[in-house]
Amino acid sequence: MTLNNKYRQSILVGIWIGIGSALAFGLGFLVSSFMLPANYNVDTNSFSSHNYQLLEEVQRLLEGVYLRELPEPSVMEYNAIRGILERLEDSATFFIEPPVAQSEAHALAGTYGGIGVQVNRTELGEFAIYPFSDSPAFKAGFRDDDIISAINNVDIDRTLPNDVIDQMLRGEVVDNNGVKLQVKRNNEEIIEAFVPFSIINVPSIISRRVNEDERIGYVQIVRFTNRTPDELNIELSNLLTDGISALIIDLRNNSGGLLVESIEVADEFLNTGIIVIEQSRNSKEVFNATKGGRVTDLPLAILVNKQTASAAELVAGALRDNGRGILIGQTTYGKGTVQQIFPLSDGSSVHITSAEWLTPNESVITDHGLIPDIVMIPDENGREIEFGEAIRYLKSILDKQTK
Repeated sequence: MTLNNKYRQSILVGIWIGIGSALAFGLGFLVSSFMLPANYNVDTNSFSSHNYQLLEEVQRLLEGVYLRELPEPSVMEYNAIRGILERLEDSATFFIEPPVAQSEAHALAGTYGGIGVQVNRTELGEFAIYPFSDSPAFKAGFRDDDIISAINNVDIDRTLPNDVIDQMLRGEVVDNNGVKLQVKRNNEEIIEAFVPFSIINVPSIISRRVNEDERIGYVQIVRFTNRTPDELNIELSNLLTDGISALIIDLRNNSGGLLVESIEVADEFLNTGIIVIEQSRNSKEVFNATKGGRVTDLPLAILVNKQTASAAELVAGALRDNGRGILIGQTTYGKGTVQQIFPLSDGSSVHITSAEWLTPNESVITDHGLIPDIVMIPDENGREIEFGEAIRYLKSILDKQTK
């Protein structure tokens, strides 16, 4: 797909859903390349000039007569910037101070200290692991679908939240630091090993064949980075080589990422049709699918939840509106705006909403989200009911095709 160069590296679809959730990184990590200067060739000299004379008058008065010591000038300036941005009443347009901006760059790089596994619950509520290739866990002999039974000799309770298990498998990368992991394989074999912590570079795509029906492939898109299209191409090639006949696309807990890359991902599943419509202040642009996608005819089931946002919603909306698959899960977050990140001269940065996007059917998702075709109430114990429903849906289609 050929796209206007003005978008390359600079346009983001909802990296953060507000600064609060961003700092908590509750909706996933994103890479530091998102912090590159915007490539819109913005000429700030062409804008109307506001001298903010009243602010300068107040500053001089404070310096002249205020009783107590004044805050640092940067503190005053940052708060003034926040006041201006808050008046826009747009939670996606906000200011970040230098230390937080630096932390953002590190955290969004998608690296952490750990053993390098993805943890998913099964429909029975057990914790299954899926080691990243060449991770410490993989090198220690652990494999996909191993069920965690104990960590550091502590038996694992099925009622624990997923994030608690994730944190138990992460830690500081220093000598002799790691976890003793015990798993059950094929419901009988017990495997146990000490796994040292290492720096883990989290992939944006995770895939495998589904054990319950090996005709079905599974692709989880964790985030949309500049690597995602290439990673998706590799994973789809592997799954097609394995002979899959249907595919589950998991967009749950995906908070967004780069716009161009999300369009390229959707294009892999489409030969024709509109992918997305972008409306900026002065223009409207339609992005169409191009022929030659990797998976344009296999049945699809797309998993979504309330934390599926922005670029992930763009892909889900594009595939459903073009009749390529159904959505299973919960209504998505509802963030249909595009942000740019502009680094400022002192190391701070500002996120600015620059456009809104619509689904191919011209649906506005901001504050509404996408309502799934099969709505499911999340299991209170965290069992993978959406995944099981997707398998049943695709299995029924494949069984009909073979009759």
